[in-house]
Amino acid sequence: MKKYYNKLTAFIITLVMFTSCTKNFDNLNTDPNRPVNVNPGVVIGQLQYKMVNNSISAARNFTHELMQVDAPRSSSSGGIHRYYINAGAGIWTSFYGNMADIDDIISISDKLGEKNYKAIALIYKCWAYSIITDLYGDIPYSEANQASSGNFQPKFDSQKSIYTQILKDLITANDLFDDTKVLTYGGDNIYPSNTLTGGKNIGIQRWKKFCNTLRLRLLLRLLKRSSELDVVAQINAILADPVKYPVFTSTADDGIFRYPNITPYFNPYYTARQLDWRDGTYFTKFFLNKMNADNDPRRAIWAIPVTVGGASVYQGIESGYPTTLQYVVGANSSYTDALKTSSNLGIMITYAEEEFIKAELALKGYNTGKTPKIHYENAITASMAQWGAIMPANYLNQPGVAYNAAGTVDAQLEQIIVQKYYAYFFVDYQAWFEKRRTGYPVLPRGSGIPVENQFPYRVPYPTYLQSLNSANYAAAVNAIGGTDDSNTKVWWDK
Repeated sequence: MKKYYNKLTAFIITLVMFTSCTKNFDNLNTDPNRPVNVNPGVVIGQLQYKMVNNSISAARNFTHELMQVDAPRSSSSGGIHRYYINAGAGIWTSFYGNMADIDDIISISDKLGEKNYKAIALIYKCWAYSIITDLYGDIPYSEANQASSGNFQPKFDSQKSIYTQILKDLITANDLFDDTKVLTYGGDNIYPSNTLTGGKNIGIQRWKKFCNTLRLRLLLRLLKRSSELDVVAQINAILADPVKYPVFTSTADDGIFRYPNITPYFNPYYTARQLDWRDGTYFTKFFLNKMNADNDPRRAIWAIPVTVGGASVYQGIESGYPTTLQYVVGANSSYTDALKTSSNLGIMITYAEEEFIKAELALKGYNTGKTPKIHYENAITASMAQWGAIMPANYLNQPGVAYNAAGTVDAQLEQIIVQKYYAYFFVDYQAWFEKRRTGYPVLPRGSGIPVENQFPYRVPYPTYLQSLNSANYAAAVNAIGGTDDSNTKVWWDK
């Protein structure tokens, strides 16, 4: 009996000690470095970093190979350069994962009355969804990211309805911006939005320009569907009122995440091995030959010269070559190591692109205030400045670069898009989207591309949707034309 009471007493003492210890358990286990209340400034910096890393990785791993910027040194089967487009070979998972952070910023900003944060988040939402829908066509939109509410099988929205809402959201973002206020909680790594200069927030002014430049990019893409979304009127409204709808006016406005290369914001290629970065990939002849002919100063920033016959040259390889061909390591030009640590690589949208957009609009008869030639030359000059290249004297007047205002409209458009192609170096999928929209640049067809493989118009949906969201997947495939392959055109391209 005594033994029993001793055990009971010990248990009670232990229970009392445990209870008294746990009274302060929460305090003892609180991380002093973790914010108690999440604010938009905590989320936005990491969001910007993750999203731009995803977008430039898409450029390097997909667009550059498809659009003959580069090609693998050895490719014994398949390959994007031979128009084998795998299902889900895009940024579906990463961008949809980032949407949760965007929705959080919008929700928190509404509660706090932080309109500038909400506007920035809306821009990211529009930018990301425009890329996803241009990749795949119809995608989950209105019901996306509702897993917390129990919706694990979202419906797919039509591309038309998605674009309709994107354009509305960009107008909303434009109207929300207040350049008399700082970002209360900081966090913006794109523009100097956390302070006022002379009573004005220069960073917020640039975000507003980003908003309308992005809107012009998307409106230009929708010209085939102009009557359905009143595209012409929207373009004219932006061009006619630069005070209400400002756009980029210099490279200072460029939408670039400039990697500081300090923790945690390193260029994602910072520690890439030489084998992964350049030994397995070379620039193509198509990409380099024009740069060689034009003596393009960006060439030295992007490409490594090689020695051929005792001379230092920039030399490329074929794209879409036969599977039996294999190029020698180090014998052709690849990416410079300086790009791995470059602070300029995190590109989303730039002044150069804005000027190329206006060059095309002016060519089509829109009142941009300048001629297509002036916009074209401004765009090339801006791209050079963006990359820190010194443009040679008379560069814009040499054959192959000089704008031919006397040429046909189609010939002038080709000139604009070819130069835009180079300005899109490391810009997600935009060069491919523009190729689909305009047909330019005209890419040579490699002899190793199977006859049945055609240049792709979209990326097939991720295969896991067939089991995880089968009914909505089937409905989406039926809506886009009945076939989930790379030959099916998206709505704006039909």
